Amino acid sequence: MSLPKSLPLPNIFTRESAPSLRWGVIGSGHIASAFVTATMRFTNQCFVAVGSRSLERAEAFASQLGLPCAVGSYEDLVTRKDIDVVYVAAPQSEHLRLGLLAITAGKHVLIEKPLAMTEAEGRALTDAARDAGVFLMEAMWTRYLPQSDVIRRLVRDGVLGDLELVIADHGQAISRDGTSRLWKRELGGGAIGDIGIYPIALSSEMLGEPEEIVARGGVTSTGVDSHATMILNHPNGAQASLTASMLTSTPIRATIAGEDARIDIGQPFFTPASFTLSGPLVYGGERIEWKDPTGLSMYDGLSWEATALAKFVGEGRRESPLHNHTETLSILATIDEARRQVLSHSGANETAR
Repeated sequence: MSLPKSLPLPNIFTRESAPSLRWGVIGSGHIASAFVTATMRFTNQCFVAVGSRSLERAEAFASQLGLPCAVGSYEDLVTRKDIDVVYVAAPQSEHLRLGLLAITAGKHVLIEKPLAMTEAEGRALTDAARDAGVFLMEAMWTRYLPQSDVIRRLVRDGVLGDLELVIADHGQAISRDGTSRLWKRELGGGAIGDIGIYPIALSSEMLGEPEEIVARGGVTSTGVDSHATMILNHPNGAQASLTASMLTSTPIRATIAGEDARIDIGQPFFTPASFTLSGPLVYGGERIEWKDPTGLSMYDGLSWEATALAKFVGEGRRESPLHNHTETLSILATIDEARRQVLSHSGANETAR
């Protein structure tokens, strides 16, 4: 089977395609700043207020990014009548509590990934959102990038043939001085949930839920998983080979391979990135390069998920059709099991750092 002569243009979430919603932000750290900055620049969404446990920190965040209001109470934020959506960017150990707080207040909610510390916590959030009739979405921003739309269409149209293998790595050399939240068990630290979620989510999107999970890795002196290699086996014989590490920096690339062709996504694969569609020959085969035509790069891409959420809310949806609650919980269950295996094997092969 030959490759197509050209690749399709992406169907993107334009600012005109979604209503302008009023947002409140919980959290004032790096990812909250990046999300608000990108969304204010590239969308029609409106940020009303930021809330933090410290009024001083909230005021500094609001001043820096130009938000009109800062509050020193999460409760005061979620009960504001001029807010439609609450974006939760606090540490994942707080996702359940703060997500439920916003849901109970009748707000739509976007929660940073992972949605929760465990699949059980995630289910509590999705159940609460369903019962309250509000929209809830995990901030898996990769699903809403232009490249992701083009890749999904190529896979759907059978250009790759039957999918056989997904390979993805994500490694970041996080400071080992113990100050990072990823080293802190009480904050939901560990490589698999925070870093490995990107390879796992890609595998889930392409291959679905695995029937068998094999994971081996290491554990830090603080008791969280430091790195892992994961093999996910699927009923049809397809397999995913995934790695996650907070000890070393890796290329952060991904490959989706089918019987007829493969896609190699550039680095970092979960951000706006180019990709190559290649035929089955190892040498001298057909190749087509795809580059993002929008010009957005790195954290600019966070804006796509904000527009997507607003569009879905405007359509009356209660979950994302590109990353629904069932899949979100399945990914959390995979993380739970991979983490369990790594931690349970740590005694026999201790790699505390």
